[in-house]
This record gives sequence, structure tokens and C-alpha cells, in this order.
Amino acid sequence: MNILIVEDLYEHVLIIKNALKRLNTKNQVFVVMDGEEAIDFLFNQGKYESIEKAPKPDIILLDLNLPKFNGLEVLEKIKNDIGVKDIPVVILTSSKKDDDILEAYELGAKSYIQKSLFIESDTNKIEKLFDTIFYDGIAQ
Repeated sequence: MNILIVEDLYEHVLIIKNALKRLNTKNQVFVVMDGEEAIDFLFNQGKYESIEKAPKPDIILLDLNLPKFNGLEVLEKIKNDIGVKDIPVVILTSSKKDDDILEAYELGAKSYIQKSLFIESDTNKIEKLFDTIFYDGIAQ
């Protein structure tokens, strides 16, 4: 499974990657650090022109608070493009705003997870969360 993490905080990337690693699955994880880079990756533009360097992900873990394009803008671009709109997008963000939650689901997010619950959870809870995301139909 190809997983794209769109996250601007490196320490959060490490926590997410560590949780994925503990699932003992053969995932290929790609990381981009801002909204513009996410768009380039998904549409094979700029430094991501090569499909080998930027294969189509099977799932996207998307932060909302990103430089350049915010996560909602990225999500909207994804869901408005025939080539990538079927990729499940899980919002993983610090935003607790009701408007963000509502808009994310209206734009087509499969799940919305507040980072504080995720980052502060113990490893077993994080692994169970990913088990739910990856094995209970969202990413299949």
C-alpha cells in the first residue's frame, strides 16, 4: 500500500511513520511538507513528474494547517479531479473547529481525526486507530 502523509511538522511525521511501522505491514510511505508539494505529488508535477518517484497513493493522511495551500484546498483539488478523487483521504489535524470538520466531510474526507487525540495517545491506541483506518474498509 502506498501512503502519502501531508504534514508540515517533522516530529508528527515521525510519530505517524512509527505507528505505521508497528502495524508490520509492507507500506511504502511518502511524505510531503506543504499543500503545494502535495498537489505536485498527486498530479505528477514539478519534482514529482516521475511516476516512480510519486506513485498514486492508496490513502492520504492530510493535515489541514499547511503552508502554501491549506488542507481543505488540497482536499478540494483531490475530490474535483477524476484521476485522484477515489483516493481515501483521512484528515489528521489539530483543528477542532466545527466548520473545518463539516467542510472536510462535505468535500469528501473519509475520516477526521484530531491530532491531539492521536499524538497524545499511547502506541497501542494509535495502532488500533490505524487498524481501523486501513483494515475496516476505508482504504480497501
